[in-house]
Amino acid sequence: MRALLMLFAIACYGAFFASFVYLVGWVAGFEFMPTSVDKGLSADPTAAALINVGLIALFGIQHSVMARKGFKERWTRIIPVPIERSVYCLLTAVVLGAMFIWWHPLPGTLWSISDEAARMAIWAVFWFGWVFLFVATLLLNHFELFGLQQAWDNLRGMAVRPHTMKTPFLYKWVRHPIQTGVFIAIWATPDMTVSHLLFAVLYTAYILIGLHYEEKDLVVEFGDEYVAYRRQVGKLLPGIGKSG
Repeated sequence: MRALLMLFAIACYGAFFASFVYLVGWVAGFEFMPTSVDKGLSADPTAAALINVGLIALFGIQHSVMARKGFKERWTRIIPVPIERSVYCLLTAVVLGAMFIWWHPLPGTLWSISDEAARMAIWAVFWFGWVFLFVATLLLNHFELFGLQQAWDNLRGMAVRPHTMKTPFLYKWVRHPIQTGVFIAIWATPDMTVSHLLFAVLYTAYILIGLHYEEKDLVVEFGDEYVAYRRQVGKLLPGIGKSG
C-alpha cells in the first residue's frame, strides 16, 4: 500500500510539473503552443470574458480552499494523509488543464514593443520571474511542497513531520516569493494583449485574496513568531505590505 501511494505521488508530481511547464509557454504565448493566453476558442467578447473570469475563479477556489487547514482536516478523513498534498497538486493540474482548453482570447492589443533590445530585456524579466519562483520552492522544501516528501516518509514508515517556520534567503526579503515570481512573470510581456491583461489582472486578484487567507492560517499556526515576521518583511515586494 505504501509503495502504491508513493507511485501515486510521483504520478501527481509529474502531472503538475507538466501543467506548470505548459503554463509558462501558455502565458508567454509562444507560437508553437497549441493554446495560449492569446490562442484558443472564440466567442462573443462579453461571453469570452465571463468564461475566462469563471476559469480563474475555479482555479482560485480549488487552489485556495483546498489549502486551508479546516478543509484539509475534513479531506484527510477521506484520503490518506501522505497523499493529501499530491491530490491537491493533481487537481491543480486538472484545473489548469481546463483553463488551457477553454480559455477564450479577447481581441485587441494595448502595446507591442518593436525595439528588439527592449523585447529581449522584457523576456529576461519574464524568465527571471519563473526562476525566482522555482528557487523559492527549493529554499523551503520543493518535494514537500509538491507532495513527494510526505509519500516518501510514509514509504519509510516515518511519522508526519511537524511544520516549522523557516525564512531562508528570499524569505528574508519577501514573505511570499513564490507568488512574487508569478507576479513578475505574468506582467512581463513585450506584447500586452487585452486577453493577457485580463489574465494578469484576474490572477493578481487571486494572489492577493489567496494570500489574505493563507496568512490567517499562518498566524494561527505560528502565532507571534509569524506576526513579528509580517511586521518586518514585505508581502510580495521588499519593504511593501508589512503588517501587524
